[in-house]
Amino acid sequence: MKKIMRIMLFIAILFAMNACSADTAEGSANNTPIEPLAANYTYNDTEIETMKLINEYRVSIGLNTLERINHISFKCEEHNKYMIENNVVNHSDFVERAKNITNVLGAVKVAENVAYNYKTPEAALRAWLESPGHKENIEGDYTHFGLSVTTDAATGKKYYTNIFVRI
Repeated sequence: MKKIMRIMLFIAILFAMNACSADTAEGSANNTPIEPLAANYTYNDTEIETMKLINEYRVSIGLNTLERINHISFKCEEHNKYMIENNVVNHSDFVERAKNITNVLGAVKVAENVAYNYKTPEAALRAWLESPGHKENIEGDYTHFGLSVTTDAATGKKYYTNIFVRI
């Protein structure tokens, strides 16, 4: 019995350490920017590689590549900072992020993938593709995306937020 409990605890810890989730929202765009556009975003190597891998995957299955938008990546980074500060991996305030992107960019559909504790872009993408909700977002009818990969300075763990939009 102890052995079974240990195995179950190990599986629970492993799942928590390599968590990821997906969320989506659709709405009508009013195309009237009421919030400022975050035009500047500096991409790190992990972000660039992850975006490249997502586009390569999309092309491999006959889909269009996605164009990155700095404002979306900025919103992703804000969410990563929130998750790090609160020691959580979730979609808190996704509706607000989606509304912001809809209002600022005129998006008509917004989806979000998050992930935690994947050391490489390949590992994060592989995990997303093995999850039906994440895969659906990656393969969705989107035109643009943004991504932030932020490392928690205290733990060295990486937080990924990837937002997809159709404009």
